[in-house]
Amino acid sequence: MIWGYAKRIYRLNPESSREDALERNTLDALEQVPLDSMRRFVIRAHRFADAYRRGLDGAQAAWAVRKYKGHRVLPPDFLKEMEAAGIRRGGNANAGW
Repeated sequence: MIWGYAKRIYRLNPESSREDALERNTLDALEQVPLDSMRRFVIRAHRFADAYRRGLDGAQAAWAVRKYKGHRVLPPDFLKEMEAAGIRRGGNANAGW
């Protein structure tokens, strides 16, 4: 996510074929990514990791990460809410629920 943010900033720089200009533009773009954004990206990655650890597939993990934003991990009762929302377990055979 951080790299995607930096690439967006990098594309705003004028094009160049010189290696020193490319390197300078890359480093400048990486330095322009705000620390708050980096922290949010890390917390989001923690939530996805927790969802996958609990056996959710990609679509279920994305739903859970969008719904719960308060902590680095998903709440204990999120499975009940997911079932109430009609989101079913996908093809993840090793899920523990």
